[in-house]
Amino acid sequence: MSLAALPPGLVISAPASGTGKTTVMLGLLAALRDRGLVVQPFKNGPDYIDPAFHRAASGRWSYNLDSWAMPGAMLDGLLAQAVGADLILAEGSMGLFDGVAAPGGCGNGATADLAVRMGWPVVVVIDASGQAQTAAAVALGLARFRPGVQVAGVILNRIASPRHEALVRKGMEEAGLTVLGVLPKRAAIAMPERHLGLVQAEEQPALQALITEAAALMREGVDLDALIAAAATTTQAAPAARITPPGQRIALARDAAFSFVYPHLLHGWRAAGAEVLPFSPLADQGPDPSADVCWLPGGYPELHAGALAAAEGFRAGLQAFAETKPVHGECGGYMAMGEALVDKDGTRHRMAGLLGLVTSYANRKMHLGYRRALLAAKIPGQAAGAALSGHEFHYSTILDQPDAPLAQVTDATGAVVPETGSYRLQSGGGLSTGTYFHLIAGLR
Repeated sequence: MSLAALPPGLVISAPASGTGKTTVMLGLLAALRDRGLVVQPFKNGPDYIDPAFHRAASGRWSYNLDSWAMPGAMLDGLLAQAVGADLILAEGSMGLFDGVAAPGGCGNGATADLAVRMGWPVVVVIDASGQAQTAAAVALGLARFRPGVQVAGVILNRIASPRHEALVRKGMEEAGLTVLGVLPKRAAIAMPERHLGLVQAEEQPALQALITEAAALMREGVDLDALIAAAATTTQAAPAARITPPGQRIALARDAAFSFVYPHLLHGWRAAGAEVLPFSPLADQGPDPSADVCWLPGGYPELHAGALAAAEGFRAGLQAFAETKPVHGECGGYMAMGEALVDKDGTRHRMAGLLGLVTSYANRKMHLGYRRALLAAKIPGQAAGAALSGHEFHYSTILDQPDAPLAQVTDATGAVVPETGSYRLQSGGGLSTGTYFHLIAGLR
């Protein structure tokens, strides 16, 4: 198969969050894999959690595709990950047309942007609980709302009885919409949630059992042959956009407290020749001294603040590394670089002290949205003056930030964001930098 040849694809979307599309996506990935098909998963928008579940179900890395944060060349180049697969399944985010008000790189971040750009028909997961024929009106509205969006059919979820199914099917028939599947209510495979969304894949002790049950549900309730036949594509794989790694040898914190790394960045770093050296702060490990940069990604440090405070080996190793080499943290990693973290109970925990930052979860406030940043100082892999796109999602607040601001940060509307990040030059010449937003792409 040449680089230009791509398998056909489908988008799994819905009218809103909470309809069960992630369960449907995982079940389809596993059911199709059990058939012997190679299915390449993607995820619309800035999401860390779902791609890890996709990988567990499909056996392949899942990549984020984001029409707001990614330049078109990056978006198109990531499709090369599907070369050699039999089918593409892309999971949407929120509702089909939900995005931000102002467009970014090549769209507003909505799942519909992806469907139109890639030529992938949409399978709409409809939560039919509490309604009957009205479900068809919702689905028909989605099918007609935007030119270029092709709805291949619907999967009816949470059907309560044969009578309920008959009524919903009647409405879909009158609307001219194909029913590709019917799924009963089954609470046993509902995905657990927490304050930042779904629980991470590695925190699911019964994950494979859940995926197996979801696959069985898809085999029982979905016409898999019809679903495969509905897939299509009008795109071709493009050369991958080069991603500048933060260093040649990258010490990457990687455990339950620090797990939010976009797969496209890891792939891009390695494709550029960089070596990634994982270490676990929760196991009291410091960064490999042979690395030339340390990267602390986001995650859930607030859930492990006591363990991090007690990890003397990690703290000493990180401090020694930071004296002469660059260290960068994103969101949770940024907080762990600070002086202290106050948990939801008001307990103050000592952090690494590379920055003077003090953060708190005692008074929760949601910070959510896309970010543009113009760097006032360099970070690993990006020069001062570089423009970056990213995403922020957390509930912590800043109590103290004595260091210099790292960037001018705005949201998707252009409004100034007060969380600028910060930086500090260490006495031995090392540079410590951190941001609340997670980097998605460099824009220039």
